[in-house]
Amino acid sequence: MGILLVTGAGGAGRSTVAAAAATAEARAGRNVLLVSADAPDGLGVDVLRPTPATDFRREFLALQERSATALDLLGATPFEDAELTELPGSAHFALLRALRDAAAQDRDLVVADLPPLLDALALLALPEQLRRYLRRLLPPERQAARALRPMLAQLAGVPMPAQWLYATTARWEAELAAVQAVVDAPTTTVRLVVEPGPTATETLRAARLGLALHGLALDTVVANKLLPADSPDPWFAALTAQQHEHLTRLRTGHDGAVHALPHLGRDPRGPEDLALLAVDTKPAPAAPEWTVEDRRAEDGILVWHIPLPGAVKNELSLVRRGDELLLSVGPFRRNVPLPPALRRCTVAGAGLVDGDLKVRFTPDAGLWPKAP
Repeated sequence: MGILLVTGAGGAGRSTVAAAAATAEARAGRNVLLVSADAPDGLGVDVLRPTPATDFRREFLALQERSATALDLLGATPFEDAELTELPGSAHFALLRALRDAAAQDRDLVVADLPPLLDALALLALPEQLRRYLRRLLPPERQAARALRPMLAQLAGVPMPAQWLYATTARWEAELAAVQAVVDAPTTTVRLVVEPGPTATETLRAARLGLALHGLALDTVVANKLLPADSPDPWFAALTAQQHEHLTRLRTGHDGAVHALPHLGRDPRGPEDLALLAVDTKPAPAAPEWTVEDRRAEDGILVWHIPLPGAVKNELSLVRRGDELLLSVGPFRRNVPLPPALRRCTVAGAGLVDGDLKVRFTPDAGLWPKAP
């Protein structure tokens, strides 16, 4: 199964491009599912719509039911279904759940209409971040002690979380792991939609950088709403020339395909208009790899190569914390677990050359296995 995630600049036509991609693949005979809250009816393709309000009410009421005893002791008045309204952020969780459910179906292709770029990158990073928080707040090794909770409470007065907390944590962990598996799958790619203009190249740079930080591949850049080039009107022709100048910059700044789509002069009105905006879905490019280079024989170090296309030195920050590397670049940050070999090393320095971040590690003599 292929997963195509469509994001881009606000107002550039992400939902339209996602719907066009889904309908084109369905017309070609593939079994396609479109995940979108904004897709119109009558596309001739199956649509899965995230339901943030329904999902929020279901989760909240389930949590309230499990906490009923404690709430009764506190004298709290339970909420009823009809009075609950969704909280900010519920739409993100609903979209992640919809992605998980879509990937579980037997489909050739899932096309997902994501929020604008920065929100989409935060959304895709969310499963990994939440799993990290769960592991820190309730480590798996503590869950093994749940069978001893009654005895410990009686003999030593050791407070232990209630059984439902462990069960809920395990369920959340399983759901987040399923979503992260979708995001990390080698067949998952991202399509970027921009309107050729002054902010297009910066949007592309942010997309390449943010996606690379999370190990995701950018397949096609779609330059949407391109004006016709044959207008005799000087003002209109100047706008067209400006668009083509930015289109050239986009093609210079991206190693992959940049596909230009025409401005229809109206909002797309159905499958016929969407057919004019379809972009071929090609085999997914490989995501940039993070590799460890063994240079102990030559220089006594190991080098971790982290591809960060478009990164600049003054926007870069690295902090080693335990077995993790806190990596900040521009507006993005990620806590990255160190590969096992590097956990037995100390950080010796780092350098950025042409989008390749080289982090140097020196083996710790007290931790590194000694040669026989």
